[in-house]
Amino acid sequence: MDTSKKNLEDFPTNPKIKLAALWTSVMFCYVYGDFFSLFVPNRIGKMMSNEAMLDTPEKLMAASVLMTVPSIMIAASVFLKPVLNRWLNIVFGILYTAIMLLIAFTSSGSWWTFYIYLALVESLLTAYIVWTALKWPLIANR
Repeated sequence: MDTSKKNLEDFPTNPKIKLAALWTSVMFCYVYGDFFSLFVPNRIGKMMSNEAMLDTPEKLMAASVLMTVPSIMIAASVFLKPVLNRWLNIVFGILYTAIMLLIAFTSSGSWWTFYIYLALVESLLTAYIVWTALKWPLIANR
């Protein structure tokens, strides 16, 4: 027996863990995108003078709700029952893919290239969330 070659065993990953990891990655991209946007020239000045996109309490609340869903989906992907879990990941995955593609294709300017890049990465991640949920293994009929 040749023991010079050692192979590492690759265990199948539970779809719940995959989905939670994907939503976590999405959230990191969101946070970094928002953080990096603070370095865009005049951004903080516009925020201080109330000229930023989130310039009303209602807009700030809407953005908070928008960001709450992916945050909750991290835990929901682990704890929810498979059928509800699958459908929520498909619905929210499609919704957030569309939102991020809209952001990617409506953003412009050299200082926002990083934001477009992150929006495209987020779109790929959320599209893969949909794919993973669609491919969730079914239990064979007994």
